[in-house]
Amino acid sequence: MMTKGTGILTYLTAFVFAVGICQRLPAQENAAASPEKVILDTDIGDDIDDAFALALALSSPRVQLLGVTTAWGDTDLRARLAARFLSRTGHSRIPVAAGPKTHAVYPFTQLRWAEAWPEPKPGWPDAVDFMLDAIRRNPGQITLISIAPFSNIGALIDRDPAAFRQLKRVVIMGGSIHRGYGDLGYLPDHGPDPEYNVLMDIPAAKKLFAAGVPLYMMPLDSTQLKFQEVLRSTLFSQGTATTNALSELYEQWTASTQNPTPTLFDAMAVAYSLRPDLCPTEPMHIVVDDKGYTRAEPGEPNAQVCLNSDSDKFFHFYIPAVLRTEAGQPLMAHESVPADPAPVKKHRHP
Repeated sequence: MMTKGTGILTYLTAFVFAVGICQRLPAQENAAASPEKVILDTDIGDDIDDAFALALALSSPRVQLLGVTTAWGDTDLRARLAARFLSRTGHSRIPVAAGPKTHAVYPFTQLRWAEAWPEPKPGWPDAVDFMLDAIRRNPGQITLISIAPFSNIGALIDRDPAAFRQLKRVVIMGGSIHRGYGDLGYLPDHGPDPEYNVLMDIPAAKKLFAAGVPLYMMPLDSTQLKFQEVLRSTLFSQGTATTNALSELYEQWTASTQNPTPTLFDAMAVAYSLRPDLCPTEPMHIVVDDKGYTRAEPGEPNAQVCLNSDSDKFFHFYIPAVLRTEAGQPLMAHESVPADPAPVKKHRHP
């Protein structure tokens, strides 16, 4: 039987509990509203999907893009392309850093667009130095999204493996578990392939999967997202600074490759970082073999892997996201956009 005294005590206890909940709610809401600190590591300029991935990262108020680092091949030229894209879309304050140059296998399809942006006189900041500095300033807070061969990641692990483990997580487009290139589900799958980002730097890929950092993997199984004509027309017709830049890069890419339909492999890595439900993952133990295959084998999981995605669901997210107005109206083509600076003329010596 509840007495008057116990009733008052119960009421006071409930009141104190309710006050405590109310005091905690603003802090929880602020934490939920805090944007994700992200570094995007990209080989932008060869295939076109890197540009679409960068556009998505720039369009979300839930992303604080700390910087763009360029990997593989002519990283200085890739940095010029990234810097021009950032400027054209109103994000010129985001830093760009270039990683170690390597031999590239595929042509730089968006060369003319990149060359319209000048090389900075002191050169580009070093990508590995940039990433290390950012990680040390923000331990446990940064998501590294890697949509390139893992040359920068390998160099970063070699330089300071302990700092690399201070990343919050690494999200990659890379690998192939059950499906290879062209396995779209309409015909029987031919099986896994050595995927490009892994194959180009197998030693670095091995280091990544052994590094002990939370790793989220978007392989070929879930990233062969065909950007068909009706979807391209919907996006390119909007006339924003972002869609105009994407349209220009697309035209150069398709003229170079004679392929009208991009596959937005890399955009899924960014999309997953924003909406994990677009590519549900499962824990797996992944081993990178000497031929560049990513094998799922028995053992302690070292990656969360997405094996299936819904293309229609992805594009219903992607297009409105790139055009979203949550952080204010998008920068329209007729508005004031910084002009491209004149390229710096270089004198070639024999």
